[in-house]
Amino acid sequence: MIDQFQAYINRYHLIAEGDKLILALSGGIDSMVLADLLLKAKVEFVAAHCNFHLRGEESDGDDWFVRTFAEKRGIHCFVKHFETEKYAANHGISIEMAARDLRYAWFEQLRQQLGYDKIAVAHHADDQAETFFINLLRGAGLNGLKGMKPQNGVIIRPLLWASREQIRKYAVENHIVWREDHTNAESVYLRNKIRNQLLPVFDELHPEARQGLYKSLEHLASENELYRALLKEKLAQIVEQKDDVQRLPYSAFSIQHSAFQLLFEWLRGYGFNTDQCRFIYDSIGTGIGNQYFSPTHCVVIGRDELQLSEIKAKTDDEIQIEVGEKEVFFPVHLCFSKLEKTEDFVIDKSLNVAQLDFDKLKFPLTLRHWQHGDRFHPLGMKGSKLLSDFFVDQKLTEYQKQNVWLLVSAEGDILWVVGYRIDERYKVTISTKTIFLCKQTQVDR
Repeated sequence: MIDQFQAYINRYHLIAEGDKLILALSGGIDSMVLADLLLKAKVEFVAAHCNFHLRGEESDGDDWFVRTFAEKRGIHCFVKHFETEKYAANHGISIEMAARDLRYAWFEQLRQQLGYDKIAVAHHADDQAETFFINLLRGAGLNGLKGMKPQNGVIIRPLLWASREQIRKYAVENHIVWREDHTNAESVYLRNKIRNQLLPVFDELHPEARQGLYKSLEHLASENELYRALLKEKLAQIVEQKDDVQRLPYSAFSIQHSAFQLLFEWLRGYGFNTDQCRFIYDSIGTGIGNQYFSPTHCVVIGRDELQLSEIKAKTDDEIQIEVGEKEVFFPVHLCFSKLEKTEDFVIDKSLNVAQLDFDKLKFPLTLRHWQHGDRFHPLGMKGSKLLSDFFVDQKLTEYQKQNVWLLVSAEGDILWVVGYRIDERYKVTISTKTIFLCKQTQVDR
């Protein structure tokens, strides 16, 4: 296995001579095997262990195990403790996503502090297969289905070629000790369901099913790389740059069935998600003058073209959104646009949509969680109401209360309890000329 390991590293140029690595060492079988292989390959590395405090004494046991192993092998070990559940609740994300965000942010911080070159993680071929099916169920395109890269920036995955079975066999034959995570056998999370329920059935369909899947993933990765290169070349040909504005003429959408994909690929790099791009695409020809905003850029629907520009100045004529927690820019996916009110305008009563009078707003707007004493004027009421009382009326649990987000004006007024109610004072009326439209959308994967 050491020969295959070294060959894979050489094939993708993962570790250059003199590189210093940070190894993400959980104590599980995958990372312990990777540690053993790196030692045998005489690669210089330190260990980094995350204690997420999600499994009580087991988490502390993993902590002790990794420290002890590192001490015996003369490996410098760094350990970081996280309040993972609190972080997930504060940011409105899953425990899995919280753990991922926390560990990679710390790994990079540690890498920069030490002046090291790369971060090695122990993802393997079966992780690739599981990720493929997760993204398939979420409706991912080529970029999502291709799987993980052997190297992504400073992150390297030297075990991506090896199956879980190969790793276990190597561990047993080389008397490697590891810690078992009992939650891996529980089919609670989607990944575990795929691992424990779907893939065994997949294996029964054909004796070489997984090998075929691994090959397909390699083909998808190669094809995606070619697609990205050709797409970059195509966009360079059709997007016109004039001053600080990029212009995409509608004549570029010559192939109807791929027009939206071309638009999406152009705008995704500027912070626009799938739903926003769909709104923009559907506005072509009918929404001349409409504006759509990402955290950094603005798209204007022109008569013959789309115009993209960076948001620079902070004026009341532009939309700026700030977030209370600085670790994340958008804790929820929101699509913002500025529209001129037309005669055929109809109020959208969906809970995930806020339509506000743009001229009454004071920017920048802020997204934050609720605080004791917060008040607003719920739509349909003449007076104000404590937000805590509004939550009681909505029968929200304590957990739900902590995960509600508020869209707040520069003057401190709560404009929208996201997903529940807008403020009466900022609703669209007969005299409204310009509408600020905000939609809560699905997260891109």
